[in-house]
Amino acid sequence: MDISPAPGSLPNPLSLNQIGNQATPGLDGPNPQILTPAANDSLPANLAGANLPFTPSLEPSPLAGNHPVGGLVDVLFNQGKLSQTQYDEIKVEVASSNRQAEDIIKEKEWVAEDDLAEAKAQYLNVPFKKLSDLTVSPEALNLVPQPVASRYQLIPFSVDKKNNTLSVGMVNPLDLKAIDFVEKKTGLRLIPHLVTASDLTIALEEIYTRSLTTEVTEVLKESGELERRTIDVSQLGEVIREAPIAKIVETLLTFALKSRASDIHIEPQEDRTRVRYRIDGILHEKLVLPKRVHEALISRIKILSRMKIDERRLPQDGRFSFRAGEEVDLRISSLPTVHGEKIVMRLLKKSAKVPQLPDLGLRGRALKNLEDAILVPHGIILITGPTGSGKTTTLYSILSKISTPRVNIITLEDPVEYEIPGVNQVQINPQAGLTFASGLRSFLRQDPNIIMVGEIRDRETTDLAIQASLTGHLVFSTLHTNSASGALPRLLDMQAEPFLLASSMTAVVAQRVARRICEHCREEYTPPPEVVQDIKKVLGSLYDAWLKSRPPSTPPSLHRGKGCTECSDTGYSGRIAIFEVMPVSEKIGRLILERSPAGVIEKMALEEGMILMKQDGYLKVLEGITSIEEVLRVAEV
Repeated sequence: MDISPAPGSLPNPLSLNQIGNQATPGLDGPNPQILTPAANDSLPANLAGANLPFTPSLEPSPLAGNHPVGGLVDVLFNQGKLSQTQYDEIKVEVASSNRQAEDIIKEKEWVAEDDLAEAKAQYLNVPFKKLSDLTVSPEALNLVPQPVASRYQLIPFSVDKKNNTLSVGMVNPLDLKAIDFVEKKTGLRLIPHLVTASDLTIALEEIYTRSLTTEVTEVLKESGELERRTIDVSQLGEVIREAPIAKIVETLLTFALKSRASDIHIEPQEDRTRVRYRIDGILHEKLVLPKRVHEALISRIKILSRMKIDERRLPQDGRFSFRAGEEVDLRISSLPTVHGEKIVMRLLKKSAKVPQLPDLGLRGRALKNLEDAILVPHGIILITGPTGSGKTTTLYSILSKISTPRVNIITLEDPVEYEIPGVNQVQINPQAGLTFASGLRSFLRQDPNIIMVGEIRDRETTDLAIQASLTGHLVFSTLHTNSASGALPRLLDMQAEPFLLASSMTAVVAQRVARRICEHCREEYTPPPEVVQDIKKVLGSLYDAWLKSRPPSTPPSLHRGKGCTECSDTGYSGRIAIFEVMPVSEKIGRLILERSPAGVIEKMALEEGMILMKQDGYLKVLEGITSIEEVLRVAEV
């Protein structure tokens, strides 16, 4: 429904000051008084009896003690955001100057904007929304044009057709004229959510102009026309290329490239379809589509991926390439769910350059140990970690470093993610009988110097990898374990012989991927004493060595991202890996022969100088590369 305002048709928005001098009850007049639900004048005169979409909470807090205040300042005081001195000063200034308490707090900058807005939302009994939490529906934007949203200082973000409601973010949820105007024009009941002024400004500038939402909104308008068209069978191919659904797919993929996403999730819900992007390892909900376009959207992707569009009961896999400035390979996976088929698209950039080992985050002793290990002409080097921890990227970096015309390198992968010049890369094909085990058996007849196997999954692959290493080949592979020391007992569980394992293993690398702090909004802060104590406990002597590199008597400081437009208000941009590199020494070899548990092996490795993943992460925290929250998120085991 188009509600673009006719010239002169928009009433002036009602500000909080115009609503009444008691908009912040109890502190906005010269005579503060306790408000109770039973009081006849508990709301401003011009709001009394009004049909508000929410019920302000007017109960005085039991924590207020002798303070005769039942408003915003009372909420902030009880939350510990204001000190007793600040509370009393605000009370005196309100009584003497007749200014609003909220204006005084903003002027003195005693409370952060988010904390102030959250307390105000609690006082008004309305939900509070952060910009980073907003997932804007194109249908909602279509209902309220940008001029109206800017005039009334609101941002629509969700439509509930079942309950006939429209959710909007507002700086002033008491703006009854704005609420009444939009309700009449849309025919929907408004549910206001309080947002900060800075968040609303960013939202109005970005969301209405952001290519993903605006383009999809325009396409959805076209899709309504498409549903009413009669399509000639002879023109079907042309329609598929020009149809609005094809434009939606193109828009989704283009946005993924711009936002550095690694995966796109298209997920059917009961009454909508949500689109999420995995950016820097974290899923972000970026778009909500109407359920009516879901089947057409899935069918379009299936056609591109050469999947069966009439098969909706079984999972399918496919792939296709897409070009938008740079060429990208997409791996497609479909999965039948309760509400329809879910699609996940993995983006693999063909033009992506293989990073060097220091670029990944390897340095110092860990880098030297790994470089020494890859110079050994035979043996097994394992990279361990969970799915999505960057194991394959590390292997590619190693192979690109040792690839020369003098060696024959063969890889067996699932799938081939990057193409490395001079390396013979093979993709497994289980349907044709090409598995890791069968491929590795064939590789030995190809006169290789170096073999890379995508993953060791079973006993057969383990035995073949060990035999290859013992016959003079350097073997690289990955394994799913939580730590470097845990890889050795895991191989023993796969029935590997301890005496063969002890003589074939060269090194084990464990890794995780943490997000980098955004360079555009990075700020320094002094951590709480308990955080400093935790860092000292984890790092031990490494912390003392770090302190020596700093000026004397300088308190330790950390960094964090405030959130900005460059990082989509997350505070992070890009990723860095944290590592632990464990060379398999003679002492560790003896522990393998004794079938020692992972804890005993790790203790020996630490005595020999290994740095744990968590320690490597904390060192990167002290250097300001990442945050302590990120390290604990990925490395706390």
